[in-house]
Amino acid sequence: MKPRLQGVVLDIERTGEIKKDKKGRIWEKCIFTIEITNFSKRTPHREVPEGLKGKKVKLVRWCTHDWHYKKGVKKTLDVEETDALLKNLKTDTIYW
Repeated sequence: MKPRLQGVVLDIERTGEIKKDKKGRIWEKCIFTIEITNFSKRTPHREVPEGLKGKKVKLVRWCTHDWHYKKGVKKTLDVEETDALLKNLKTDTIYW
């Protein structure tokens, strides 16, 4: 399994951009500010590189349920986002 970084949600910005899915649910584009804490528990023996732990990054997600909007919870980056952050590359879904 490829490593995935995690962080804690510090802030959530609701952009107002919305879309509907096929079931009629309304999704809103949100930008989460997260602080990188560690790798997910599936990669427990990896150490977060120096200078990355504690880094605050912006993570773009689509939200529809009330539990999507909670602060103080863990968010796990996907594999591509983790790879980009480790290489210090910004993408459409992760930047700083």
